[in-house]
Amino acid sequence: MTRAIESILEVANGYDGIVLDQWGVLHDGSEPYPGAVTALEALRGAGALLAVLSNSGKRASENRERIAAMGFAPGLFDQVMTSGEALWLDVRSGRVPERSYFSVERAHGDANSWAGELDVTICDEPEAAEAILIMGLPDCAAAEDWQDVLDHAMTANLTVYCSNPDRASPRAGDRNTLAPGALARMHKENGGNVVFYGKPHRHVFEAVERSLGSSRLLMIGDSLEHDVAGAHGAGWDSVFVQGGLLRENFTAGNVSDTLAKLCAAEGVPEPTYRMDLLA
Repeated sequence: MTRAIESILEVANGYDGIVLDQWGVLHDGSEPYPGAVTALEALRGAGALLAVLSNSGKRASENRERIAAMGFAPGLFDQVMTSGEALWLDVRSGRVPERSYFSVERAHGDANSWAGELDVTICDEPEAAEAILIMGLPDCAAAEDWQDVLDHAMTANLTVYCSNPDRASPRAGDRNTLAPGALARMHKENGGNVVFYGKPHRHVFEAVERSLGSSRLLMIGDSLEHDVAGAHGAGWDSVFVQGGLLRENFTAGNVSDTLAKLCAAEGVPEPTYRMDLLA
């Protein structure tokens, strides 16, 4: 059964390092959650290795800058790994062969920023591209906004690379917004060829293990589908943050029963620990 904890310090000494999701755990996209900065500073003071593992389509360096701008000290984390970074590395190595992409992005220019130092072209039209990259969505996005792009990918048999498998993302004001994974899954369910980068897929967890030099790690996240399931697949313990993405499910009733039902519905094992917000 999942153990309820009030502070991560209750269990941190059982692990070499603590790995944290970003949105829904550290911040809501606008500001840190109450207690998050203090908790991480306490962990650092206790000698814990700290890493961020985020389903962000952007590179790790851009996420380091965003995290620091929100009030987390730049030297707080030993490693920041993102799904966008993992894809970038595979494009650079040639494991991903395509050299021209049409990008679905949150803001204009995101894809060109991501593609820096790569010998690739970001195309203005999907018809000119060898593949489609779904790396972000504007907060006001609806899936049908990109139906023409996905229709072309299907007709031309283009691979769609999704560098953010999240289907929803927490935002300020206790709201969730559509995330790239929802669009990519819709395309896959319709018969499209989709390659996902990021949690819960094993390779990003292994990348963090190599970076930190340990597999005795604890994952803290607010997604059962990505953080908890991915940690379980990697052989890590996990902390589920119930005040993040799935917070609306925990407004009433027995928390343990609700969590068990959600895990059963998602087909994932129950997390090792649970807490309201990072503290």
